Amino acid sequence: MSKIAFIFPGQGAQVCGMGKDFYEQTEIGRQVYDRASELLGFSMPQLCFEKNDKLDITEYTQAAMVTTSIAMMKVLMEKGICPDVTAGLSLGEYCALAAAGVMSDEDAITTVRQRGILMQEAVPVGIGAMAAILALDAAKIEEVISSMKDVWIANYNCPGQIVISGKKEAVEEACSKLKEAGAKRAIMLNVSGPFHSKMLTEAGEKLGEVLEGVTVHSPRIPYVANVTASYVTDADQVKPLLVEQVSSSVRWQQSVETMIADGVDTFVEIGPGKTLAGFIRKISRDVKVYNIEKLEDIDKVVEALS
Repeated sequence: MSKIAFIFPGQGAQVCGMGKDFYEQTEIGRQVYDRASELLGFSMPQLCFEKNDKLDITEYTQAAMVTTSIAMMKVLMEKGICPDVTAGLSLGEYCALAAAGVMSDEDAITTVRQRGILMQEAVPVGIGAMAAILALDAAKIEEVISSMKDVWIANYNCPGQIVISGKKEAVEEACSKLKEAGAKRAIMLNVSGPFHSKMLTEAGEKLGEVLEGVTVHSPRIPYVANVTASYVTDADQVKPLLVEQVSSSVRWQQSVETMIADGVDTFVEIGPGKTLAGFIRKISRDVKVYNIEKLEDIDKVVEALS
């Protein structure tokens, strides 16, 4: 039997104007943005729709991305398309939690606002770095960096694309060694911190304090956690995994493989960009992938999946 997964992108997919048509043309979309503005004390439509310097700053990006993806998801679900499974890449995991009924939309938005601030403050800008390593086997990357200090694997995105993270000098040295080991390219990423590295352990611990005030429920819809690439079935697992996620590898490829093994044959990426769709096509050619980033995409997906 066919299964649908809703998947949500992470930081880096944000773009000025994202979700504007959902805000202007749907009641439920507008409600999500306006509620986010009330909760956070600044204008979410202004942040997302008008040119500004804040959208690419982590402490604002995270709330903007989650608000936008939740607004889009609400419109899709209002049309009768619901997931059998959910997952999200890094930040996107909070949208998956909202979709799965684990966390309220409001708690997802306010929590990632605090998460963004904690991650931004964890390491001074310029100290940490991240790089994408292309066309080198994950096992070889693990082998090369295992003997190095201050560099870790941040993301297992798909075959041929791994992201490393850590101290800037260590990441640059790792890039040189990985190219010598056969990587086609090693690209330094334009990010403000060494995300998903042990350098953010303290930020994760502080996030744990934030999460103490958040109510979580056992999933109504199964979701796959980044840290384990496994289904979470119990509310007690949620907070420890979110704390660990800040400084641990995002096992995205393995998460997608878990869902496919469970019978998921249709993925709907909800949010700006097509990053996750690209990853999934490299993981498996046997599944269907759809994107929701414009309001017009909703009708196409509803028609295809109804």
